[in-house]
Amino acid sequence: MSVVSYKPPPPDPVKPPPDVVVTPCDPWPAPYYMEGGFRRVKPYHYTYNTNCKERWRGRTLEEIFLSEFRDRRPEYYKWALDQGLVAVNGKPAGRDTVIKNGQVISHTLHRHEPPVTGMPIGIIHESDDLIVIDKPAGVPVHSAGRYHYNSVVEILRAERGHGFLPRPCNRLDRLTSGIMFIGKDPKGAEKMAEQLKARTVQKEYLARVKGKFPDGIIVCDQPIMQVSPKLGLNRVRATGKTATTKFRRLAYYPPEASVASAEERESSGRAATPPPAVSNEDEGYSIVHCFPLTGRTHQIRVHLQFLGHPISNDPIYSNRRVFGPDLGRNEDHGERDDEIMERLHRMGKTEVADTHTYRNHFTAAPNVPVDTDPSIVADIMSREQKAAAEDYEKRKGERLSGELCDICGTELYSDPGVHELGIFLHAVAYADRDGDWGYRSPMPSWGLPPPGMDGPREVPDWVPGEETVIGHGIVPQLGDDDMPLSDRRPGMDGTVLVEGVGPVNLDDPRHGLNGASAEEPQSESSAVP
Repeated sequence: MSVVSYKPPPPDPVKPPPDVVVTPCDPWPAPYYMEGGFRRVKPYHYTYNTNCKERWRGRTLEEIFLSEFRDRRPEYYKWALDQGLVAVNGKPAGRDTVIKNGQVISHTLHRHEPPVTGMPIGIIHESDDLIVIDKPAGVPVHSAGRYHYNSVVEILRAERGHGFLPRPCNRLDRLTSGIMFIGKDPKGAEKMAEQLKARTVQKEYLARVKGKFPDGIIVCDQPIMQVSPKLGLNRVRATGKTATTKFRRLAYYPPEASVASAEERESSGRAATPPPAVSNEDEGYSIVHCFPLTGRTHQIRVHLQFLGHPISNDPIYSNRRVFGPDLGRNEDHGERDDEIMERLHRMGKTEVADTHTYRNHFTAAPNVPVDTDPSIVADIMSREQKAAAEDYEKRKGERLSGELCDICGTELYSDPGVHELGIFLHAVAYADRDGDWGYRSPMPSWGLPPPGMDGPREVPDWVPGEETVIGHGIVPQLGDDDMPLSDRRPGMDGTVLVEGVGPVNLDDPRHGLNGASAEEPQSESSAVP
């Protein structure tokens, strides 16, 4: 009897997803090049890998992409889902795929990074395990959104070698400049991160704001709530998280100083007209020392807007196209939220932020002989004015250009104006409250006195003084804002704001938060009618 071996037929072939779907590209050396004062990155293919967020559970991929991401038009995301460029746990997925907890979404695309400033990352101090840097404005800390190689982490890695892994210990917004701590190894990063987490570090910022900021120390303790994660919008709200910032004006410069300051920042020989001035500085501007006691997202920016003195060139909170002429001053309600978010969504797409203006009445007279016919002078000035205005329109703001990428068909963005690479907010000092260490950075150029004017050239140490409180009249000690409600006792804060609830009097025994049970009977004297 012969034995015949049975060989099962091969399974139906399954077309695997492209390798790039599950393997992020990491070209090395990083594809940087410098051009026009910008650090640029050559386009490259890249795979985003994102863990399922809690708010994504039970939703389809189409819902998630259209509601959470705004880098590209909705039509692109629908096309990418139809073309199999999106995978879930390594397997191609479509528009109707429902996302579950624990899944990883991968999206492969031809990546076009925005340019960032060509300014180097400054080094304030370096030890065996820590680097204290002076971050340039406009450069994100980590890979996020449209940025990867144009980030602090990747720029440092490119400068120090592929094997170097920078470990940021604190965060600054992309548009903010100033002091950051970078761990060179896990031990150094952990040591500094623990101090920052324990709230034993004192932070100081410098801001340039609209108008003449009030005298003295102004304390704003208005709570802050995140209104739109997608747009990065935060506002003052009674049901937000506790937030407190102290402010002191260091200098005030009149309206003409804004033009002089702009000329000095962007001077390059004789221009037909001065560079764009900050339109919100028609009343002059103030240099303000900021002392945050809590660490909410956009805290300083939101509090300054509420006080009526937003950071002059802030593309969100000082944007008249979004908030109108009052720029959201004293606004603590959500009646206009939908309208504001719709306007903000258009910024960087079809419109640019209205924080700068082109002032044609400052056009300089041409250098011509004294007896030149006035009509010729007028004609020269008119042509120079037109050319300068056209040039400014091209460079004044990043927005979709209408041009398409030859490889992926993505609509490309124009370059941002140099003045839009950051805002006038600088982390100027970090120090241990016990005095063991402290670091200060130089005053940024936008904070220096304009030509021909007197003013501080260094940021002084913060000195306590008489305070004017604008808000709820409660100024918590550093770190108290995160104390659990159950740990608070009478005489500490009295009334606090509970997120999602509103003002709550912790001393009222009905709440059971001051050591008394909510079920215990009250005496007649303490009863509330």
